[in-house]
Amino acid sequence: MISFGSDNHSGVHPEVLAAIEAANTGHTGAYGDDPWTRRAEDALRDVFGADSVPILVANGTGANLIALQSCLARPWDAVVCSQVAHINVDEGGAPERILGSKLVALPTPDGRLQADQLAATCARLGDEHAVQPTVLSITQSSEYGTVYTAEHAGRLAAEARRLGMAIHVDGARLANAAVALGCGLGDVAEMFDADVVSVGGTKNGLMGAEAVVFRTPELARQAKWARKATTQLMSKHRYLAAQFLAMLTDDLWRRNAENANAMARRLAEGLTEAGVHITQPVEVNAVFATMPDPESLQEQFHFYPWEGPDEVRLMCSWDTTAADVDTFVTAVRGV
Repeated sequence: MISFGSDNHSGVHPEVLAAIEAANTGHTGAYGDDPWTRRAEDALRDVFGADSVPILVANGTGANLIALQSCLARPWDAVVCSQVAHINVDEGGAPERILGSKLVALPTPDGRLQADQLAATCARLGDEHAVQPTVLSITQSSEYGTVYTAEHAGRLAAEARRLGMAIHVDGARLANAAVALGCGLGDVAEMFDADVVSVGGTKNGLMGAEAVVFRTPELARQAKWARKATTQLMSKHRYLAAQFLAMLTDDLWRRNAENANAMARRLAEGLTEAGVHITQPVEVNAVFATMPDPESLQEQFHFYPWEGPDEVRLMCSWDTTAADVDTFVTAVRGV
């Protein structure tokens, strides 16, 4: 089966597997007390700033929980996010259950929050009967495969700061966004003036590793305890670190994202030529489309139904090939 279901469906990049194998020698300290972790943290500081504080975790939900928990000082604080944000839709209620904080989810037809939406969420600041929105969580790229430009990000950040909010960037596909914008990973965090960034690795060819990078160092004071309490502290930590070292070596993150984005463009062009309607701008590695009778394709291909009638989401990965795309387009033409 050829899968366009998720970029999590892909295998592990050979360079990442080689890095894990190279780390699999001898004994070393556990729980991050090892040379691989120290090198990976240094590499992340090179990307996100010398004063930044990076920690490694095992999955994206854990990364988001630790990031948000470090920004939320009180249980009556709230997180403002998109209605389609991963933290609101796809994390099983973990942010609200574990953090004990309300999510204030705003409508975003294309997945992107707008600066003029934020003020209304803060209309009752100081009112003891209302939750207090203190964190803005932004997904870059968005769950609809759209990308915030530097100008858009700047407007959001300025309004969030005016309202006294901390800023979290959920960067599960940060690499894809950086490639789309023609910049580095750290530049994407900088355009939002982000306090903390969840840096995705698993969707970018890693076996299973994510990072939480605090660009506001004082927010990281409790991060180690938050990581432990949310079961994200891995004992054999060197294997997480080895993956990030591979990802940040020779721009592997960029090469993987470039292929995924390019295959999505190819897919969108082929489907458009076949008469299929593309429902969202194709800016990273996601294609949203409405197709007649999508169920007839499911035996040969895997993808997910989406919001509208006959709407589907098609994701390309670091290992998606032109032949995969062309085979799918040919099958769609047959339907």
